[in-house]
Formats: sequence, structure tokens, C-alpha cells
Amino acid sequence: MTSSSSTPATADGNGDGGRRHGEYKVPGGKLVVADLVVDNGVLSHVSISGDFFLEPDEALPEINRALTGLPADSPAADLAAAVTAALPEGTVLFGLSAEAVAIAVRRALAKATGWGDHHWNVIAPTVLPTHVNVALDEVLTEEVGAGRRNPTLRFWDWEEPSVVIGSFQSVRNEVQPEGVSRHGISVVRRISGGGAMFMEAGNCITYSLYLPQTLVDGLSFADSYGFLDAWVLAALEKVGINAFYVPLNDIATDQGKIGGAAQKRLANGGMLHHVTMSYDIDADKMVEVLRIGKEKLSDKGTTSAKKRVDPLRRQTGLSRADIVAAMIEVFTDRYGATPAELTDVELDAARARVEAKFATEEWLHRVP
Repeated sequence: MTSSSSTPATADGNGDGGRRHGEYKVPGGKLVVADLVVDNGVLSHVSISGDFFLEPDEALPEINRALTGLPADSPAADLAAAVTAALPEGTVLFGLSAEAVAIAVRRALAKATGWGDHHWNVIAPTVLPTHVNVALDEVLTEEVGAGRRNPTLRFWDWEEPSVVIGSFQSVRNEVQPEGVSRHGISVVRRISGGGAMFMEAGNCITYSLYLPQTLVDGLSFADSYGFLDAWVLAALEKVGINAFYVPLNDIATDQGKIGGAAQKRLANGGMLHHVTMSYDIDADKMVEVLRIGKEKLSDKGTTSAKKRVDPLRRQTGLSRADIVAAMIEVFTDRYGATPAELTDVELDAARARVEAKFATEEWLHRVP
């Protein structure tokens, strides 16, 4: 479980001497703790500690000295670079990294946050048109970024068969027009990147996380994917699936890919992390609807798109509802989340955005 805390002082830049404390648990690693003071806008009395391993011993005071005197508004990349530059030749780090130290410092400064710094909500599956589900991703990300909604986990539900393509994908290159017409498929473009999703009622488990970007402050784009889905890997383990991340954004088991993630970061500080996992996909219909070329399969270790879809139903024997319930339970237990619902204002805003954007030909074909 990832844990964190930050205890900012009451003032900044006035030599107040208030001790600030931040913690970061490295995924799969150790706890890194930063204690420091901000004195006239710069870091002082910096002390890095934790249950990590570091050789030689002299590297730790060098890390502290490297951070001392840096501007308190230094971005994580600058903090990590200063730590790296200060490490004696041959330094070995076990369970930590320069980037982890930077995150702990940023949390002490209340520039970065951890899961425990937020009150999380969970919205259970609600059947909505696919266009509305896509529009809600934009609306709710904006709401979290603006501070009008708590960070939220929302599970999708839908009835009509759909293909949801990534923000930067070409309609022409991703969709088979004949199959779409024959099977009555709605084609929708979402705001996040990534690949196309073939979605029939009950054949996928899809969820969206709406969060402040402070939660991933200091993490690379690549590392943020696994970090934000650590809870779901634990939930899958709970139902008997040993899942892992395959960079950049695939969730897999030793039997094949089961899902993929996509993200979008907004200018107001909100962030969307979106995941679809296959539950019981009709692989024959999928290849009639989607164009899945050899190049896309070239690094997946398979020559067949059908083999890339490995449904959760076969691996668990559980109903889709039971798997979703296990996911909600794990997320709730880990992060103290509470149930919530979509508001009428949010739904009205999403429907308005469908009309103005997501159902328009201009949006759908913005990449022909």
C-alpha cells in the first residue's frame, strides 16, 4: 500500500523555522521521508531518512547538502537532478531513487500529495449512453481540477455497442466501416490518448480516475500509470489473477493482455486516468469492427488480435459485477473512499457537451 503525509508549516519565506514533513512510499520499494525548513524561500535544515538502503553512508549527508539552499519552488526534476549530481561515484541505492527523494521533498512542501491527503469518492456503475460517459470524463476532470468535486473513481456502464477511439487516432485507420454498419456500432472519440476500445454491454470493465495532478507530482508519465493502478492489481489478485503492468499502459497476466490505460492532463490541474479491461469480448466481432494491423501486434508477441484479448471471465469464473465489487472494496479499504453519485448539474453539463462536441462530426473526425 502506498502511504504518504505532508505537514506544511504555517508560513513561508519569513524564516519562521516551522518544520515540514513529507513521506513517499516507493512502489515496490521503501519509505523515503523528508524533514526540512523553508527559510526566506529556500530549503534549509534538510534531513532525508527512511527504511531504504544506501551505500556508502557518506551519500546521505551529501544528499542533504545538495538540497539545502535550493529554491522552495524548485520542480521535482530539478530536485532529483541536484540529488543525482551530489551522489559520490559508485553510490548504490536500494529501495529509493533521486526521484523518490524529490517527491518526498515536494510533499513536505505541500507541492505534491499522496493518496491519503485526499477524500476519495467512488461512483458505482451507472448505465449511460457512451457519448455521455465520454463527456463525463471531461466534465468531472475539470470539476476535480477546479476543486468542486473530490477526487473520484467512477465505473462506467452502457448498453449500446460502441467503439471508443483515442484522442489522436484516425477514424479511417482504426475502424472498419462495414463492420460498424453491420453491427450497429456507435463510434465515439474520447479526450485521452491510447487505443480503440470495442465495448458491448457487459463485455468490459471500464473505470475513470479523476484526480489532482499533485498526486503524480515528480513521477514520470510512464511511472504514473502503474502508480495509479496499484490498487487494481491488488483487486485482481484478490479475485485470483496475478496481473502486472507492461509499459507503457497495458495490464496483463501470463496468459495475455487484459486491459489498457490512457490519460489526459488539463490546464486547471485536473487529471484523467482511464482503464478498460476485457471481461467477455466477442473476438470475432471485434476484428470485424476494428482494424488491428500487424505493426500494432509486432511488439506484443502474437500475430493474432484475437489472442490479445484475454477475458477476465475465463480467468476468474466470476461475474462482471463480482469483479467490480471486489475492485470497489479494495479501493475503498485502501484509500478510505466513500460512495457518491453523479449530480444533476454534472449530468446536464455532460449532455450539453455531447451536443456541442462529442456527438459532432467535427470532433469525431478531427483526425480523419
